[in-house]
Amino acid sequence: MRDRLPGLIALVLLLLLVAGTWWAADYTHRSILQDPPRRVTHEPDSWAREFVMLRSDPKGRAINRLEGDYMVHYPDDDSYEITQPRAAGQQDGAPVTTGTADMAVMDQDGARIVMRGNARVNRQGDKERMPLEVTSETLTLLTDEDVVLTDEPAVVLHGNSVMKGNGMRYDNKTRQLQVHSASDVKISGRDRRAPSNNNSADADKAQ
Repeated sequence: MRDRLPGLIALVLLLLLVAGTWWAADYTHRSILQDPPRRVTHEPDSWAREFVMLRSDPKGRAINRLEGDYMVHYPDDDSYEITQPRAAGQQDGAPVTTGTADMAVMDQDGARIVMRGNARVNRQGDKERMPLEVTSETLTLLTDEDVVLTDEPAVVLHGNSVMKGNGMRYDNKTRQLQVHSASDVKISGRDRRAPSNNNSADADKAQ
């Protein structure tokens, strides 16, 4: 028994040491204030004034330009809210388009720009094509697809002709214009005769 006593004492001391260490660690953990988990809210984390943003294609050529008076970034959905936006797009084989509005929201890594308030998109004309202008309270620009669309009332000015309707989609690559519900069409005598179907036509032939 006397031979075992030192071993028992050492075991008891070891257990006391382990218990004391665990208690000290737990006490320290409870006594230190820890930051609560970060709440992800729709609050801006950065801003910029008089900014210019460029997007390029795989070859490094600039295809989209976006600038504005003021911009804020929201980290929860990685979106940008822009005051007085001015957008320009130049895709291979397609006319240059420009867009303006009172404000815009860009998201989806720059692939979508929703322009609101006096939204206006212009497609430049040339010797073969008349200029095209679309106005609405809201216009959505799909920059990768080079498409402009809206579900709201829109006015399309093509050359000297005017088309009004509810809902519109214009593909700048194919130059196809679709008006979901045309309510008023005025064809100028200075333009060529328009096709009979005004709801869907080639914008460079729907005159």
